[in-house]
Amino acid sequence: METRVAVISIIVENPDSVEEVNALLHQFSEWIIGRMGIPYKEKGINLISVAVDASQDAINALTGSLGKLSGITAKAAYSKV
Repeated sequence: METRVAVISIIVENPDSVEEVNALLHQFSEWIIGRMGIPYKEKGINLISVAVDASQDAINALTGSLGKLSGITAKAAYSKV
């Protein structure tokens, strides 16, 4: 199976959705290279970057599932390699 390297950017505007975000990240953990979370208290949001090496379908599934959660925005940027 061919994989791609990507970074998924997640903006958490609804703190009630954090458990669901973490559950999804755990579900896809075999493809996660690393993650970094930054609380932005002045705006009341959290920013999360997740580096992945997975199939295009898996990346799309994770990004789409995250984006369906209340108060969550998720976008993926892909490497050309």
